[in-house]
Amino acid sequence: MANSLDTKLVAKRWAHALMELALESDEISKSDILDDLREVSDTIENSDELCNVINNPSISTEEKQVVICKLFENKIMPIVYNFLYVLNLRKRFSLIKEIAEAFKTELEEYNNIARIDIISAVEVNDEKKNDIKSKISEKLHKEVMVDWNVDSDIIAGLIFNINDTVIDNSVRHKLEELSKKIIR
Repeated sequence: MANSLDTKLVAKRWAHALMELALESDEISKSDILDDLREVSDTIENSDELCNVINNPSISTEEKQVVICKLFENKIMPIVYNFLYVLNLRKRFSLIKEIAEAFKTELEEYNNIARIDIISAVEVNDEKKNDIKSKISEKLHKEVMVDWNVDSDIIAGLIFNINDTVIDNSVRHKLEELSKKIIR
C-alpha cells in the first residue's frame, strides 16, 4: 500500500463489505465475526513465520490458501472463513489487522456507539466526566464510550476527537487563534 491513509481506506471498505454480508442474516453474530477477525489477526501477528508467508509476494495465492485452510477452516465462522478466502484471492490478506479494527468501528456504528477521545488540562473527577459524557450522548443520540487523557500543555479547556473530527476548546488553541489575528 502507498500509505497508511490508503491502507485505512481499503480496510474500511473491506470491513464495510463484511458488515453488509453479516446484516443479510439476523442469525449471524456481528460480535462473533469481530472475535474471529481478531483471532486470525492475532494468530498471524504472533507468528513471525506465518506473517512472512502471508506478506511474501513470491508465495502463490494457492499456497497461502492452503495455509489459511489448515489454520482456520474449522476454527472460525464460515462467513469469516469465506471472507478470508476472498481477501487472499484479492491479495489483501495482509490487511487483516486493519480490517479487524475497521470492522470494530462498523460494529460500534451498527450498535449506535460513538467512541470519543477527550483531552483535558487536568484530571477530571468522575462526576464531571459522567456529566460531560451524558451531554455528548444526548447531543449525538448515541451511547458514548470515552477515552480520557490529560495534557497540561493545553492550559485549560477540553479537546474532543469524535470520528477523526477534532473540536479544540482549549485555552492554548484560543491563544494561538488570537495570536494569528494579532499578526494579521
